[in-house]
Amino acid sequence: MILLANSEAWPGFSKSVELLKAGRHGIDAMVAGIGEVEREVKVRSVGFGGWPNMLGRMEFDAGVMDGTTRQVGAVGAVPDTLPVAALAHEVMKRLPHVMLTGEGARRFATEIGFPHDETLYEESKRVWWERLEKELSAEELARFPNIPLAPLSRTITDPERVRDTTVFLSRDSAAGLNVVTSTSGWAWKYPGRLGDSPIPGAGFYADSRFGAAACTHTGEMTMRCGTARSIVLAMRLGHSLDDAVALAIEELCELKDGFLAGVVIHALDAHGNHKVVSLNCDEQIKYWFWDESLSEPEHRVAQSFKS
Repeated sequence: MILLANSEAWPGFSKSVELLKAGRHGIDAMVAGIGEVEREVKVRSVGFGGWPNMLGRMEFDAGVMDGTTRQVGAVGAVPDTLPVAALAHEVMKRLPHVMLTGEGARRFATEIGFPHDETLYEESKRVWWERLEKELSAEELARFPNIPLAPLSRTITDPERVRDTTVFLSRDSAAGLNVVTSTSGWAWKYPGRLGDSPIPGAGFYADSRFGAAACTHTGEMTMRCGTARSIVLAMRLGHSLDDAVALAIEELCELKDGFLAGVVIHALDAHGNHKVVSLNCDEQIKYWFWDESLSEPEHRVAQSFKS
């Protein structure tokens, strides 16, 4: 058994480890752990601790994938819902669809008994409004939110405040490879923006026969390259884990226009190997790792690349 997650997974990583040890399916174990992350206000990239969109409203994205069946559940731009990875799991289990977004996802949540949650942390609301006051004129503030938002997309949108996503990847006791993701996305994003976290093939992908991958940071890049699927497909075609990740990095480095910034890749292969690499990230990237040879999870440093 293996569990791999990004550094911000600390509130729930050990819980997922214990559930994997107890023989739980990988998705069940990871959804339970990621739910703890979503409730932890100190984690500023997901759940209650995340940042709102331009209008001051929280919108959450999440995805789950079963690498054995290749079933997927995903939700995007969901309001008023904290256990959003759990909601994505319910989409996979209950509906013929892969993804629900916005108010439709919230309607589904209500139908299956999810409460309406207060998701805007008071401190986040204060910082958001202070940023608006800095960027907007007195006239624009008086008319807000009835102003054009698109002109603000290159000034107020703030991926540097938070670029991370919570990603959990596991190999469970049945040798199934699975992935779960959750995020609140960029701070002050344009309403309705989806990153790569709920997009199968971009932000996450799993095939128990070959491997699994998940990405964090700049989803606008990994969506363009289909990064997570590229890694797993390369392994299917006979490439090693190292070579598959290298190919994905090469593809990302080929991008020369659009919004370009850092990307972090987390990957497992079917043989029990793992790899975490950061591309063009200014800060040192760490991650959590556990397998059956370890008595406790380890906080490790990712390999770093610069293009």
